[in-house]
Amino acid sequence: MTTLLEVTGLTKRYAEKIVVDALDFKLDEHTSTALIGPNGAGKTTTLSMLTGLLKPTTGSVKMSGGDLRAMIGFLPQYPQFQPWLSALEFVEMAARLSGVPAKKARLEAQKMLEFVGLEDALHKKIATFSGGMKQRLGISQAIVHKPKLLLLDEPVSALDPVGRREVLDLLKGLQQETTILYSTHILNDAEEMTDQLLFLRDGKLVEQGTLREVRQRFDEPMYVVEFGSEEEARLFADQSEKYTKAAGCYVHVEIHEKNSNMQQLLERLSASPYTVRKVERKTASLEEIFMKVAKRA
Repeated sequence: MTTLLEVTGLTKRYAEKIVVDALDFKLDEHTSTALIGPNGAGKTTTLSMLTGLLKPTTGSVKMSGGDLRAMIGFLPQYPQFQPWLSALEFVEMAARLSGVPAKKARLEAQKMLEFVGLEDALHKKIATFSGGMKQRLGISQAIVHKPKLLLLDEPVSALDPVGRREVLDLLKGLQQETTILYSTHILNDAEEMTDQLLFLRDGKLVEQGTLREVRQRFDEPMYVVEFGSEEEARLFADQSEKYTKAAGCYVHVEIHEKNSNMQQLLERLSASPYTVRKVERKTASLEEIFMKVAKRA
C-alpha cells in the first residue's frame, strides 16, 4: 500500500499541560483508521492539527502528493450550518471555498448530495433537516472537492440508532474513494468499519495496529458453554474460579494456563453429568480490548 499521510512527533502543549504527546503514525491510501479514546484523550486536538486549524507545538505532518490542507475534507464534531440556505446552496458554497471552479461547483454539489442520499432535499432549507440529514450534509461538504483524506470528528456520536446506521453505511462506501481518519468513543462503530486502530490515552498513542493485530496481542482465550438449564450452568460454574456464569444457561470459561485448550475443556464437559448444548470460542470485543489497553497504559 502507498502511504498517504505520515505523522511524526506530533505534540500540542498549553503552558505546562501536554494535550497531545509525540504521536507517530501513518495512513495508507484507501484505508479507514479509527482514533479511539475516552473524552479528553486528545482526539479532537489531533484532528485539528492535521487540518491545519491548530498549530502543533512540535512535530510534523507530511502528505504525499501535495499541500495537506488542499487535499483534505473535514467534518467537525459540531458542524455549523447556515439554516437559511438550502442544501444545494450550502454544498455549492463549500465547493467554491475548497477551490472547485464556479462553473463546476453546483454540478459537483448536486452529485455529492445525491451520493449521500439527499437528492430529495436539494432545495430544502437546512433549518428543516433532522440530525441524520445534517450529518449527511456535513459529509457531502467535506467530500465535494474529492479530497484524498477525509477527517471526521465523532461522526455518529450525536445520532440515534437509525441515523448512525445510515451514516456508517455511507462511510463504508466512501472507503473505496478516499482515505478516512475518524475519532470515536463508540467502539462498536470502530469495530465495524476500521482497517487500523489508534488508541489514545492522556494524549499518548498507547496502542496501534489492525483490529486483528491488536486482538492477537490482547485477546485471551475464552469459550462460552450453553447448558441444558440454569441450574446446570450454576453448578458447573461453581467448580472453578475461571468459570463465570453468564445470563441464563451460559458459562464463560477463561483459559489462562499455557497448556489449557479446547480439548481439555471438552474432556471435562464430557465427564460431567450436565447437558451441554453448545461450546463456542468467544472473540473479545473492541471495548474489552480497549479496557485492557487502558489498564496497561
